[in-house]
Formats: sequence, C-alpha cells, structure tokens
Amino acid sequence: MQIEVDEDVKQMVLNEKHDYRICTACMGPALVSTEVKVPKESDIKIPVGEYTIYVSRVQAPYVDRITMDMLYDEAEIDSCPAFYSYTDKKRHGMQ
Repeated sequence: MQIEVDEDVKQMVLNEKHDYRICTACMGPALVSTEVKVPKESDIKIPVGEYTIYVSRVQAPYVDRITMDMLYDEAEIDSCPAFYSYTDKKRHGMQ
C-alpha cells in the first residue's frame, strides 16, 4: 500500500517539528497532531524527515494521498466527538 504525502503537508510537519496522525473524524479522514490522537501500534508509519505521519489502519485502505484539506483546525477538533478526550483535557488544563 503506497500513500503519497503532498509537499505542503511534509513542509508543515517539518515546520511544526511534530508527528501527526490520520484518523477517523466527523468529516472523514483527519490529519491531527499526535497530541490530539495518539498513534496506535497498528498504524502505518510514513516518515517525514525525522518525524512521522501515522495512518490509522481503519483509514489506510481508503487513503492514497495525504493533503492539507485533511488538516483539522481547533474549531473542528472542539466540535467533533472523536476528539472529546483531547478537548476535555484542554478545558481542564491538563495539556
């Protein structure tokens, strides 16, 4: 299985100096920080420099390209039940 990563996504990962993950969310596959959704042992790992994009095994069969339109912003994260544990921690100052 080959999953392409757009250059602007690679650049974002390198600029942010952080790992990201593709997971299932309200609006489809979501690209989020691993602070929002931690990687799982079963994820596919795509290296980007010294960082990694993890792809959920649930999403992997449906994703052939990772694009910036998959990136969830804070408002989307806060409104999606898939991220409630992250949102709850943030609200209670546990981040």
